[in-house]
Amino acid sequence: MSDPQYVVWFDDLRMTDVNRVGGKNASLGEMISQLTKAGVCIPNGFATTADAYREFLAQGGLAQRIKQMLDRLDTHDVTALAAAGTEIRAWIVETPLPPRLKQEIAGAYEKMLRETGSGDISVAVRSSAT
Repeated sequence: MSDPQYVVWFDDLRMTDVNRVGGKNASLGEMISQLTKAGVCIPNGFATTADAYREFLAQGGLAQRIKQMLDRLDTHDVTALAAAGTEIRAWIVETPLPPRLKQEIAGAYEKMLRETGSGDISVAVRSSAT
């Protein structure tokens, strides 16, 4: 079995990839594939995959800690909900990216820089429900 893919270029994505990269990213890939053929210039980019996200959450038992906190949470207690959200966000921010994911993201970003030829690009980061 091969290693899961962590980074996928938009021009390689289609709507059939929603489970891999989420709806927004799959839509971007579909848009690029359709509009580029029509002569519309759309900047390329890349998506990180759901596999990358799961790998991140597996580090140091992060997913298990989040699950345990949510399992004991009183969802009717707004103060407890806010506190849990704050703590979970802190755990996520404090958790480093897995080395391979960090390397793949850095490599994809470097490729985007090389493709522009300017060494300076503007980027947007979008989240996905997936």
